[in-house]
Amino acid sequence: MSIHQSHIIPLAERIRPSTLDELIGQDHLTGPGSILRMAIDQKNIPSIILWGPPGVGKTTLAHIIAKNSEVPFYRLSAISSGVKDVREVIDKAAKESGAILFIDEIHRFNKGQQDALLNAVEKGIITLIGATTENPSFEVNPALLSRCQVYVLKPLEEKAMIRILENAVQKDEKLKEMNPQIKEVEALIRISGGDVRKILNLLELATDIAQKDQATGQPVITNEEVLKAAQSKVALYDKNGEQHYDIISAFIKSMRGTDPNAAVYWLARMIEGGEDVKLIARRMVIFASEDIGNANPNALLLANTCFDAVHKIGYPESRIILSQCAIYLATSVKSNAAYEAISKALDAVKSSGDLPVPLHIRNAPTGLMKDLDYGKNYQYAHAYKNNFTQQEYLPRHLEGSVFYIPQDNPKENEIRRFLKSLWKEKYGY
Repeated sequence: MSIHQSHIIPLAERIRPSTLDELIGQDHLTGPGSILRMAIDQKNIPSIILWGPPGVGKTTLAHIIAKNSEVPFYRLSAISSGVKDVREVIDKAAKESGAILFIDEIHRFNKGQQDALLNAVEKGIITLIGATTENPSFEVNPALLSRCQVYVLKPLEEKAMIRILENAVQKDEKLKEMNPQIKEVEALIRISGGDVRKILNLLELATDIAQKDQATGQPVITNEEVLKAAQSKVALYDKNGEQHYDIISAFIKSMRGTDPNAAVYWLARMIEGGEDVKLIARRMVIFASEDIGNANPNALLLANTCFDAVHKIGYPESRIILSQCAIYLATSVKSNAAYEAISKALDAVKSSGDLPVPLHIRNAPTGLMKDLDYGKNYQYAHAYKNNFTQQEYLPRHLEGSVFYIPQDNPKENEIRRFLKSLWKEKYGY
């Protein structure tokens, strides 16, 4: 490749690894003795889904697999391809002795498009390699997912990123000629957030504009030069780095603190930073139960509706739906009683072990079980006044244990009064 060509093709593409030994990072999948590496070496690749954040090697790994398998390789993008394109590839593959179909961003395929793959995958006409940044449990049809192995790729750690930078300077023709001195790596690593494509492209850009050492004429890469190249600030929102978690934390804590203004501000920071709107909606569903719970049961309904609507609408319109939901959750009465209840119950399970179910509330589908007193003296609640009878439901060792404590808000005060009217002093309500 000429130096002129290297100005056209991005650095990340110019030095893309072509073998597993060249691939840096993801050792849990591709290191010696790993399941995926053994399958690749044996040319016995099942259909797989590669799940991980952007720029961690999903496409590279797919190309390495294809090259090693020595079978026809087809690539489709779920953004621009439809059912017709899928069927055309399947028709070609059916005439060949096996083929690999790589679908980038497979989570963007709708149900019909994914269903078009099922028969071909099941019959072995194609070996499917799907790449996704989304949890395949949510985004890939169960029928298709059940026919694939899922491999999780991780954001690369600092040591791996530094190795990648050193490798680029040593192997790329353009960078070898310019020979940049990388004096500081913090900005490169922080801004890239484990994304190999991003760190390499940023390195190349910084090399092009960096000031040169007067003695050697080499570009000097510092944090300042990198930030200048990125036209960024230290506060840049990084979807994979530390600030990603800091801003999500600020968003959750603002809603918990009943501050709709701060909640909407941090929401805007995430949206402007390119955060996945479905991730934001998913966090609000969790928040609605963890921090509001039965103080306002409608919060969970609205948050779940928000999650569904965001799936259907997409960005940019979904920002309005997210804003409505965030404001509702922030201004709702709060209670973490449900969260505390399950935490206490789990602690009881761990500390008490596998306690037997009381005989009177066991199921008794057979005569033998009835002879053993399963279900004996069970009191059917609906047969009593107010559909209630004071009956023990906990194991003997935990009788009287209190896990759920209604908090001081209108709805849970009502729940407390109701429980006290039934259970009297048993649970201290």
